[in-house]
Amino acid sequence: MRGTLMLTWILIICLSQVAVQSQYYSKTRPYHPRPVKVTNLHFFMHETAGITAVQVAQANITSNGNNSSVPFASLVAFNDPLRTGTEPDSKVIGNVQGIALLSRMNASSTQYIDFGFNTGRFNGSSISVFSRGEPGLAVAGGRGKFMMATGVALFNPIIINATNIIMEFNITVVHY
Repeated sequence: MRGTLMLTWILIICLSQVAVQSQYYSKTRPYHPRPVKVTNLHFFMHETAGITAVQVAQANITSNGNNSSVPFASLVAFNDPLRTGTEPDSKVIGNVQGIALLSRMNASSTQYIDFGFNTGRFNGSSISVFSRGEPGLAVAGGRGKFMMATGVALFNPIIINATNIIMEFNITVVHY
């Protein structure tokens, strides 16, 4: 009993010291919003099946009965160049990395994509997209010059065959 009473008093004294000794550790500063910028980007993603895009996982219960090159419930990782044009020798302005989960029988997918730029005025910046693919992809954020980015990435398939995919992207980004 005496030990319990002593422990209770020690606990009360320690807890009261925390309240007495604690102080708020930051100051509130006024918010000065930066001006909002809208940037429209246009480029092409060049993908080569088996080289820049690889299937990394597939569920055991699925088959390739959906007439797609990638079976239902597959996870595909990709690292493709971003170019200024549809030609294979057009200027590389960055790369696109991400994963796509084929989630429906009609080849629709849920995608995480990071568009990274390594030339020009957006060198070192990137745009992150996380969305299902129809009719456009939602811009979820960015880094560098695209901090706190929102917007939409619209895409248009230019070439789709057994070995190559070229996608045109028109991205409208709202950022600070």
